Formats: sequence, C-alpha cells, structure tokens
Amino acid sequence: MTTSTRDLNNSCDCDNSREKLQPLESALDALLCAAPGISDTETVPLHDAAGRILAVDLVSGIDVPPADNSAMDGYAIANADYKGEPLRISQRIPAGISPDPLEAGTAARIFTGAFIPANADAVVMQENASIGEDGSVSFCGEIRTGQNVRSRGEDITRNETILNKGRRLLPQDIGLAASVGIGEVEVYRRVRVATFFTGSELVQPGKPLEPGQIYNSNQSVLNALLSACGCELVSLGITEDTLEATIETFKQAASEADCIITSGGVSVGEEDHVRAALESLGKIDFWRVAIKPGKPVVFGQVDDTPVIGLPGNPVSVFSTFCLLARPFLLTMQQREDVMPVSHQVSAGFDWKKSGSRREFVRAQLQTDAQGRQSAILYPNQGSGVLSSTSWAHGFVEVREHKTVTTGDRVVFYPFSGLMS
Repeated sequence: MTTSTRDLNNSCDCDNSREKLQPLESALDALLCAAPGISDTETVPLHDAAGRILAVDLVSGIDVPPADNSAMDGYAIANADYKGEPLRISQRIPAGISPDPLEAGTAARIFTGAFIPANADAVVMQENASIGEDGSVSFCGEIRTGQNVRSRGEDITRNETILNKGRRLLPQDIGLAASVGIGEVEVYRRVRVATFFTGSELVQPGKPLEPGQIYNSNQSVLNALLSACGCELVSLGITEDTLEATIETFKQAASEADCIITSGGVSVGEEDHVRAALESLGKIDFWRVAIKPGKPVVFGQVDDTPVIGLPGNPVSVFSTFCLLARPFLLTMQQREDVMPVSHQVSAGFDWKKSGSRREFVRAQLQTDAQGRQSAILYPNQGSGVLSSTSWAHGFVEVREHKTVTTGDRVVFYPFSGLMS
C-alpha cells in the first residue's frame, strides 16, 4: 500500500539541492515536511495497546477515586464531634462495600481503599489507636479534618482528558486508561516499512562465511530499531548488486509498504545502484547530509512511497536511522514527540579537530565521587566499529567548525531516548 506524499517544493520552504551537503536541520525539515501521516485507525483491546499511537483523545467518564476513601487502615470519625473520649466501634468497612452513614459519637473500623462513610471526615491510622477492654477505641496524637482521606476526583475528574491524541501509550498509560474503565482504544495502524540491503558480500547470521563475505549486521540492527519504533516490517532481504535487481526490489517494496528504507548502495561507487534506481523510478529530494558518520543519505520517492537510503557502514546505519529516519517514521505515525531528547553534560575529553560536518561521537557517561557527570569517548570512532554503539550510552554532538576542551558543556543524546 502506498500513501500520498506532499510535494516538498509546494509544502516546505526547504533547499533541496541534491548535489551539495545538506545541513542536518535542512534535511530534517525536508523529511518532516514530506512525511505522509497515516490516517487509518483500528480499535484494539487495552491490554494489547502498549506502544501504539492514540488516534483520539481519551476522556474519563468517571471521577477517580469515585468517592472519598481511606488512604490507610484505621478508624473513620467525625472530627468535629470527637472530644477525646473513647468511641464505640459501630461498623467495619472493608474495601469493596458501600458503608452505612457513621453514627454520631462512634468510630468505624476502616481499611485502605474503603469508602468513607457519610458523616465521617477523618481517618486515624491504626498505629495511633488503642482498643479498650470494652471494645471501644481511643486515639493519640493530633487529628485533623481530612487526614488520611483521598477525596473524590482528586486524581481524575469526570470528562477530563487523560491522554491526548498522538501519544505513544506507555505501560503506565495503559494503567491510567484502565483506572477509568476504558477497555479498548482507537489507535493508528502501524506504519509498514519495507527494507532491503545491497551487497553481494552479505551473508545472513548463522551461515558460514566464505572468503570475501561479511555478516549482514545492518539488517539485524535496522529491523530491531524499526520494531522499537512500532513499525510493521516488510523484510525483502538482500538484493543483488545490479541496477536491474535494485529496480525490481524497489517496485516490490513500493507496492507493499508505506515507506522504504535501504542500507548500502547510496554512494558513488560502480556497485552502488540505489541512487540510480531511485532516479529511474521516481525522484530524489536530497542526497548527502553534512553529518559524520553517515554523509551518504538519500531521500526520495518511488511513485508516492517515500524512500530513505541509509549508508552501508554499520555505525552510519545506526546513527542516521536515529537522527533522520526515526523522526520521519514517528511523524508518519502521527506521534506528538518526534525529536530526540538531549541534555548537556561536561566533556571528559578533548576534541581538537574542527570539521566541516557535524559529528555524533559515541560516548559513555561517568559520574565522579562528587556526583558530577561527564562524557568520555570510545577510543575508535570509525564508522565500521559497531562495538562502540554497545559500549556507549549515547551520542555527543560536536558542531561544525568547533573544538571541545575537557570541562566544556556538550549536548548529549542518550540512546534510551532514540530506541522508542
């Protein structure tokens, strides 16, 4: 299935010159402007909705809690009527029953979550109560009106919007929806992403390697990243390194998916056919982004199906997906939060080479004895060193034409915020 894509030249004020390096912000603007939002929805049981994107606001039909209730085990009393004398226990109120009104001059034994009886306005916790030989109860300590009472609607009020359209449902959101009695939710259908990988040297993990071959780690990492983003995967495997085969795979992918993501074949080598195949079938909106690792990124369309061509080096695949493809796919999903979260940390390294591209270097956070946090770098920042991504906690951003000295404040993108 294909989805209509807006014409970039009409909908965005973006520079889409294909031959120069696109600044990161320009590439992101172009991607987000062109992302075709999925409008199809489906209704799923609440217990299956974690990770899905809400298609409508969720509104509570009840107050939570539905009535004043006790915050702990103890005794419910009418504070204004209590004169410090022992009180007769007139009823026992466990959770789950509707209590009788409290008799004047008495206390009610009450348990956590049980409804407060009419006429009562305070709960004395059982640790501050003592039972006399005649079965009456006495209290010590100060008693205040409203103490240990959870008021009706103090968490949620009837007709209140509890979760907004476009939110990715977290486990705690599932519990929140359940607390107001919602049993099923309307969500956007998953974005179908077709992937294929170019390179005659690639071998699937689990098979023996012949001379000149390498394992296809890019497929494994990309499929896992797509799954973490909530996408439906259409895996087309490895494509032969010919223009004809690449064209045929593009045609198949465009007929089956909402978006196509490739890895490899986007550079200018004699065996790189993705760009040429894309130009022969559709159009290219931009090619090459001013980032490192990951410069040779291509974005275009086959018919109306958007295509993101990622580089072939393993770290480049990982970084360009996180920085470019992920925000694009989240926008297609109608997510409300698409940009990666970052914060500043202290640099625990020197970076003396000032480059013309923005660099995203793999870094690990360390905390010293005083609780101060700093980022240290993996010693080998090569784009083929995939082990650096497992070692690191995130990316440190080094801006174009800038250097870094130990102690400087730098922007850090934690991987935990790039995996969902």
